[in-house]
Amino acid sequence: MSNKYTVGVDFGSLSARAVVVSLEDGEVLSSDVMDYPDAVIDEYLPGTNIKLGNDWALQNPNDYYNCFITTVKKAVQEACKTISKDDIIGVSVDFTSCTVLPVKADGTPLMNIDRWHDNPHAWVKLWKHHAAQGQADELNAIARKRNEAWLKYYGGKISSEWLFPKLMQIAEEAPEVYKEMDRFIEATDWITWQLTGVEMRNKTTAGYKAIWNAETEFPSKEFFKALNPLMENVIEEKIGTTFYSVGEKAGNLLSKVAEATGLNTGIPVAIGNVDAHVSVAPTGVIEAGTMLNIMGTSTCDITLGNKEVPVPGICGVVKDGAVPGYYAYESGQNAVGDIFAWFVKNQVPERYFNEANERNMNIHQLLEEKAKRLNIGESGLLALDWWNGNRSILVDTDLTGLIFGMNLETKPEEIYRALIEATAFGKRLIIDNFEKNDIKIDKLIVCGGLPHKNQMLNQIYADITGKEIFIAEHLQAPAIGAAMFAAVAAGKELGGFDSIEEASKKMTRLKEQSIKPIPENMKRYEAIYKEYVKLHDYFGRGENDVMKRLKKIKENAVKEG
Repeated sequence: MSNKYTVGVDFGSLSARAVVVSLEDGEVLSSDVMDYPDAVIDEYLPGTNIKLGNDWALQNPNDYYNCFITTVKKAVQEACKTISKDDIIGVSVDFTSCTVLPVKADGTPLMNIDRWHDNPHAWVKLWKHHAAQGQADELNAIARKRNEAWLKYYGGKISSEWLFPKLMQIAEEAPEVYKEMDRFIEATDWITWQLTGVEMRNKTTAGYKAIWNAETEFPSKEFFKALNPLMENVIEEKIGTTFYSVGEKAGNLLSKVAEATGLNTGIPVAIGNVDAHVSVAPTGVIEAGTMLNIMGTSTCDITLGNKEVPVPGICGVVKDGAVPGYYAYESGQNAVGDIFAWFVKNQVPERYFNEANERNMNIHQLLEEKAKRLNIGESGLLALDWWNGNRSILVDTDLTGLIFGMNLETKPEEIYRALIEATAFGKRLIIDNFEKNDIKIDKLIVCGGLPHKNQMLNQIYADITGKEIFIAEHLQAPAIGAAMFAAVAAGKELGGFDSIEEASKKMTRLKEQSIKPIPENMKRYEAIYKEYVKLHDYFGRGENDVMKRLKKIKENAVKEG
């Protein structure tokens, strides 16, 4: 039998990437990437003068479908120069989450209907849409007052990034949109629906982002009614009650999609997945004691455990949430790569760009080179990595960034290094929090663009966390993970796999050389980390709410302007 292949498509915050992957060894035969034409919509609704409020982050669902068609078509065309398309046996997608949209019963996005097009609430709410923080605060207060038992398994707080705060915002601010929608659905399930013609929702996003549990199901109708009277029957009316495991078959590829992409009609399409959780398989994280860091614009962590325990400040814990047989704990940081990108875009002087151009270097490479020359603590700087709020362990998107210790001699490379160190300190705090609650973490596996591009970052993370770090060889780990789950959905009879563990054994790739913490560096960082924890608690645990007060002043000023 000839080697078989599957297609995986990873939908990130800014672009979609398609890969055609060999099931024999995980090799990427071809790939293509496309930026979303409307990117992240956070100022004005496209084609209008409708200004969005603070912390809004929308997207255009049509971008998702068009990017799928374009990237898959190009990847398949390239692959079929050396293989037959008959050997491509399945397709699957993963998505940033919680990224959700209101749709009609046939899957039509509300924003595609003329009368709703100019209503911002009819568009996709991206994962980092934080304008529902007020609704999240209200949800958490009601849950605590009612002593809802499920809350402790979500770290004691539901984030504004999750599904129900976003849906509450629609119910409060645009009840006409709430009433008009037939479904409120994760983008990963929606795009899968467009590929198969069948609505099939996945257990992973339901469990982590929508307060669903396989044994206890959803909270009561009384709870949802307390959130908003419109939401009393929200599960039956907008969400649904049936969910499917990742790796299961969602349906078969529609002929119109097959014709547009060059794939065969009817090949299996897997249940939709999440970019972080799907990355577990191609990185070999299939046992307890390992934390996977998916490092990009933000960072999401997946940690496998043998038991379910409440851990403060995590995003959730779901049985079989990433690998069958294990409890998967999710945590993360709202901004990592986004912070570095912000700094380069807004704070680095022109002379640094000129030097980088003269030396034929990327600006990040130049900053890394200069920052590597610094001794630990030499800059006198310390930062809090809250440029987009805090996901774990404070679960508060109203927190903001801080750099402490600057003076008139502070250099760009010193700030750059301090920002990297801040994200590593944030990761250390997350790890310490797990271990204090009896979830042991022995090593870190990292994937995503950042660890492939910045070796200084990798060493800083190892030194600050005190953990050995293994780097995934796969640069497009989420897309490859999606392709692996497509192979499971296709099954042995088509040349795929019976389980994701079987796929992982064949297709996992880690770089041979790991990054080990340097004992001397660990000692030097320990003193700075203690100061980070003091600042973290002072500004993050209510002792000084200046960040939130300033944010409120900003919001009022924008409204008045």
